[in-house]
Amino acid sequence: MTRPGVRHETWRAVRAHRRELTRLCGWSLVESLPALLSGYLIARAVDQGFLAGRPVTGLTWLGALAVAVLLGATATGRTYRSLGAVVEPFRDDLATRVVRNALHDATRTGGHPDSATVTRLTHQVEIVRDTFAGLLMVTRGFVFSAGAALIGLLALAPTVAALAAAPMLVGLAIFLAALPAMVAHQRAYVRAGEHLGQSAATALTGHRDVLACGAQARVTADVQRRVSAQAATERTLARMAAIRSLSLGIGGWLPLVALLAATPWLVDRGLTAGAVLGALIYVSTGLQPALHTLVQGIGGGGLRYVVTLENILRTNPHTTAAHPPAPAARTPTHRSSAAPAIEARRLTFRYGPRSRPVLEDFSLTLADGEHLAVVGPSGAGKSTLAALIAGLTPPQAGTVHLAGEPVADTTPAALARMRVLVPQEAYIFTGRLADNLRYLRPDADDHTLDTALDALGARPLATRLGGLAAPITPTLLSSGERQLIAAVRAWLAPAPLVILDEATCHLDPALEATVEHAFAHRPGSLIVIAHRISSAIRAQRLLVLDGDEPATGTHEQLLSRSATYRQLVGCWDEPAMSPPAPRA
Repeated sequence: MTRPGVRHETWRAVRAHRRELTRLCGWSLVESLPALLSGYLIARAVDQGFLAGRPVTGLTWLGALAVAVLLGATATGRTYRSLGAVVEPFRDDLATRVVRNALHDATRTGGHPDSATVTRLTHQVEIVRDTFAGLLMVTRGFVFSAGAALIGLLALAPTVAALAAAPMLVGLAIFLAALPAMVAHQRAYVRAGEHLGQSAATALTGHRDVLACGAQARVTADVQRRVSAQAATERTLARMAAIRSLSLGIGGWLPLVALLAATPWLVDRGLTAGAVLGALIYVSTGLQPALHTLVQGIGGGGLRYVVTLENILRTNPHTTAAHPPAPAARTPTHRSSAAPAIEARRLTFRYGPRSRPVLEDFSLTLADGEHLAVVGPSGAGKSTLAALIAGLTPPQAGTVHLAGEPVADTTPAALARMRVLVPQEAYIFTGRLADNLRYLRPDADDHTLDTALDALGARPLATRLGGLAAPITPTLLSSGERQLIAAVRAWLAPAPLVILDEATCHLDPALEATVEHAFAHRPGSLIVIAHRISSAIRAQRLLVLDGDEPATGTHEQLLSRSATYRQLVGCWDEPAMSPPAPRA
């Protein structure tokens, strides 16, 4: 019925919560008491009570049935509580996987935000949660309800149990035999709908080009082909529904017909009227509803569960399996003062096996406490270099050491203590301003925060927002305001290396100069991906990336020997901003 991934995930979810599942089965057993006792107690009420002229006895048996119904109703509420203890952790695990993979894809170098993540999280994961819960309920309902009814039939008369069980098993076998085909056709139906949506969207968004090229007939034929394919899958699903109806007719209604037809023969062999009535009750209120619920539940929600979970597992593979932790992972050790802040050796990185390398055989050494500006045209590899140094992206060749420690063998938590990378798109979360500033340094007191705000020129912004305790909403802040808050947060971080990847591009030149001056006088090393000539001039050393041979040197040196740098300086026509004068 299911592919290995779906079977594995389902079994893992069930096995991980065996205790809760056992509790669910226990309450299901209590819930099935009316199904177990109904036919037997009604048969006794009829035979020993009402037909025997003893109505009090008959009412007593019916009272016992009422008690069983009350117990079953109480257990029903408990089953849903136990069901949640199994289903909700499974849902949370899927949601975590979707979010983790979306964040990994969005934050890796060359990655991009996945606009379908919210859809998968709020729609597909919820479908899996609901259908998984439905499958558990219908499966345990069939097992306990049908089992209780069969036990009750055996208690009345084994012959009656055989008459009812035989057609039910035939109907169930027909359904189970058709189930793999149902899954395949449901999968084809979903994919046909996706292909139709993609085809229609492409035709609508490019309708002007279609008209300009005279391709109306071709595009219409393509969309019509997708429509026909989806219609064919819907007709196939309708035939599958007919098979479900056939299995229900054989397994649910044929036992009633068999019992009614065999009633004279059963009565001739000593079966009482109460037993016949009890047998009909077991079939009509036990076996038939249980089979109907199972077939409809698996044939509907079960198919959606398999197909939707397949899609989630396909687009969100288990990251721990694909990327096992490095066996030599370690935290940084004490280093000598001579160790450079960054030592990159012969780095090579490309975004595809056949693509041109963004960086090839590249080397760089940054002394402890040095201020480096990286410049170059768009696409030269500036952000790629920042990601390689920060350890966010592994190179195809070469090594990176931070303070003497190999980035490839250092744990993410240890890397976070060694460097801070501030991207162009600043991340600010909803909450207090102080909480955003303390994100990388939770132990910072208010005085430390005030010092940082003053050093980076962010005091007017903090005052305008309402102070450190003021709640902030990221969508209500401008891009420059978000960048300034992120810069203060990075300045407070204990990491000795800060990488600003165009992290001040939305600030005005004067405020940018204040921010970079604060970072330049902060203990540690600084790399600035520059977008203004003023940022380059303020640096102690510059690195020019132009797709060929990288060049390093001071501003004056590069003006004389780097044509790329001279061209960039010519494009940056704003005046150089000098660092602010030190405070008295």
